[in-house]
Amino acid sequence: MVAQVIDGKAFAAKVRAQVADQVAKLKEENGITPGLAVVLVGEDPASQVYVRSKGKQTVEVGMNSYEHKLEANTSEEDLLALIDKLNSDPAVHGILVQLPLPKHLNEDLVINSIDPAKDVDGFHISNVGLLGTGQKSMVPCTPLGCLMMLREHHGSLSGMDAVVIGRSNIVGKPMAQLLLGDSCTVTIAHSRTKDLPDVVRRADIVVAAVGRPEMVPGDWIKEGATVIDVGINRIERDGKNKLVGDVDYASAAERAGAITPVPGGVGPMTIACLLANTLTACCRANGLPEPEGLTA
Repeated sequence: MVAQVIDGKAFAAKVRAQVADQVAKLKEENGITPGLAVVLVGEDPASQVYVRSKGKQTVEVGMNSYEHKLEANTSEEDLLALIDKLNSDPAVHGILVQLPLPKHLNEDLVINSIDPAKDVDGFHISNVGLLGTGQKSMVPCTPLGCLMMLREHHGSLSGMDAVVIGRSNIVGKPMAQLLLGDSCTVTIAHSRTKDLPDVVRRADIVVAAVGRPEMVPGDWIKEGATVIDVGINRIERDGKNKLVGDVDYASAAERAGAITPVPGGVGPMTIACLLANTLTACCRANGLPEPEGLTA
């Protein structure tokens, strides 16, 4: 069996096109333009690249982009004051504070100061609780992207056996909640799981989000399973830097029915879902129907 490649880059382009169409409709019919504010503290190179990409794609789909770049030594008081200002700004529908923050800033305090209705990262404790209890919430972007790709590939996920490898608050835990919401039987596995290979071999769906390069070999994958590889790990091979996932792609692709590559799989979906979340937040704020096919 040769696995079908799930092209995250193409799927993300499709999501962005849907968002752009619905943003244009919002402007025309309601005179409303969704706005996304991104706050960057300090000069972390990876964060700077990511923020530039977010701003560019926000404008490309017709939204307003508001970037706030603060010095690395910005005080917690000043950062919280900016977030409070953005919370009360009706032109801003989504707020994202780029992580990681400088060490003198309390990330939990900062995240939980964002209005939950504008928390397009889905990290606020209120959104975590709403998602965990099956209520309407803002959903973390990466798990939402994974869910969209799984739904696109399978249609219904009802009754499927899913294993999520990794228990982070950003991917593992919300991914499990989303799969439960779609009526999967879900196991959260991690580094201390006994008989991890056997646990993974039972799964119709494997979501690998553990942050260890090529940790999951092909012989752990059930014949015909769908593999969603969230990992992005930089390694050196044959004297060159290379990006690899948490799954050994070559061997897994021989057994899986479908698999996401790294790069070009889950990664492009994260910003696409950030835009989708901003559109959703805007619709909710204005009492309008939520965008179809772009929510959990």
